[in-house]
Amino acid sequence: MPRPATLPIIDWNAVFTSGLDYAAWLASAESAEQRNKLEDQRQALTLEPGVAGFLGALPRLVHVVAIAEDWCGDVVRHVPVLQRMAEAAPLLKVRYLTREQWPEVFARFLTNGGEAIPKFIFLSDRFVECGNWGPMPEACRTLIARGKACGDVATARKKVAARYEADGNRREVVEELLQRIDVASSREP
Repeated sequence: MPRPATLPIIDWNAVFTSGLDYAAWLASAESAEQRNKLEDQRQALTLEPGVAGFLGALPRLVHVVAIAEDWCGDVVRHVPVLQRMAEAAPLLKVRYLTREQWPEVFARFLTNGGEAIPKFIFLSDRFVECGNWGPMPEACRTLIARGKACGDVATARKKVAARYEADGNRREVVEELLQRIDVASSREP
């Protein structure tokens, strides 16, 4: 029986270190309009007190590699959530990079075989990969997959847009990101 291909080991510390912090990433945005949308979204987002308390009390450092580019609507919607969470968590460090910077890394995080961003990769304090998220909440990914399966992606996208509209404070995204942060910061199984 043939053995499956072995993927090369990723030096997550090098990947993380090569990324930009939020301010530098935002300054490098291709579009001033998108940069303004990102900042408006970030400033408008308020974390619930329980979420802010959890983030402020993380027991260990968590690193997040965020593969994101400002032209993408899902990036504009979801990066501000991650960034606002990082601002509430002294032990949550995020670095932003593009697909082109590390194509071999991005290739591991395709969505149903396609290039979709953002992708957030959660790493422990020792740069051990602990999970990933993106490009949208699980329920939305399921809607898009169903749309592809039945040949009606347009209707699926309308349903995703309706979910986004109904969740103005991004609670669904916050909850899913919190789960991954919790795992990456765990002190025990």
